[in-house]
Amino acid sequence: MAGGANFDGDDDIITDINVTPLVDIVLVLLIILMVTASYIVSKSIPMDLPNADTGDESPPRTLTVSVDEGGQLYLDAEEIEWADLRSRARAFASSESEPRAVIAADRRVSHGEFIRIVDTLRAAGITRYAINVNPAELDAE
Repeated sequence: MAGGANFDGDDDIITDINVTPLVDIVLVLLIILMVTASYIVSKSIPMDLPNADTGDESPPRTLTVSVDEGGQLYLDAEEIEWADLRSRARAFASSESEPRAVIAADRRVSHGEFIRIVDTLRAAGITRYAINVNPAELDAE
């Protein structure tokens, strides 16, 4: 054949996978890992630390403020008046190093009442709070 490629038909079909490039990549990644691992290790001064008998390992307490659809306020499941919320929250905030609160409000409670709870907690010194919701209802809406 003039100008054509030489096809004899006796070329073997390659049936096995060449893993040499894979091994090369794995070795390069291993070298990179070994080099960077020496930089990741933090330097520390070896010392023998003393034990303390008065260490505090108790989890932080949270104040739970709930309001039902009728506007009745509850503090840690105890029914209270709106006028008592600030003083009770302030007492809780002064007894904790990082005071936290969980606010649970019925879905029919007005936005204004919810904001009133948040403002009262902030005025008492509790700035970290979570809002209690029902996850099952989030998917339904």
